[in-house]
Amino acid sequence: MQVVKIILVVVQFILCLGVTVLAMMQSKDDAGMSSTITGSSTNNFFEKNKGRTKEGMLKRWTIILGVAFVISTIALSIIYIA
Repeated sequence: MQVVKIILVVVQFILCLGVTVLAMMQSKDDAGMSSTITGSSTNNFFEKNKGRTKEGMLKRWTIILGVAFVISTIALSIIYIA
């Protein structure tokens, strides 16, 4: 059981670093409240194909690693309680 704890802690650390690096690499392109007030539309070709760009891939991998981080955190808490 001790080996599983060590492996999960190492995986947790790697996921933590991965999420942090990916979150810091993303650019802030949020228009905020001004786009809500002015009603600017982002329904164009580039917005529809955003998942294929570098920013789209970074966002997708950040979400994937974030979910894996949460799952590994839950697994660690279950193992340490038992």
